[in-house]
Amino acid sequence: MNWTDERVELLKKLWTDGLSASQIAAELGGITRNAVIGKVHRLGLSGRAKTTSSAAPRPRKPRAPSHPASMFRTHGATALKPMSVPDIDIEPFVEPEIRLVEPISCERVTIMELRESMCRWPIGDPGTQEFRFCGSRSNSSSSYCGYHAQLAYQPASERKRRTAAA
Repeated sequence: MNWTDERVELLKKLWTDGLSASQIAAELGGITRNAVIGKVHRLGLSGRAKTTSSAAPRPRKPRAPSHPASMFRTHGATALKPMSVPDIDIEPFVEPEIRLVEPISCERVTIMELRESMCRWPIGDPGTQEFRFCGSRSNSSSSYCGYHAQLAYQPASERKRRTAAA
């Protein structure tokens, strides 16, 4: 888009009249708001006429009562903004007592000796010759014996509490 002398004069007039960049772009046609802002900047135009509505202060909207969750809302770039911690009494986490049933017997079998009804709980380091599987009788619905099933399958609430405590 070429800025002709007539369009530049019209831009200056509309700018001093107090029109917004969007309004000027619409008036000139075939030009974007950003192009208007760029040209105004390059021309060094300043000192816009204030409209009568902008001379009076705008009435403020009444604020809603503050809610504790609103303390954590952020606006803008706040990566380096210091965070305030609300004063909340938090009860210390008490680890629930879990009673595990000890395995009846742990046969410690190799992968070649492992059968369908045997517990597949790994024992030891897989990179060593001493690596074995539990081999105890497993439940029909699980790959593990009762003891190892309790270790493997923890309720979701238990996992959430443990990760929160860590």
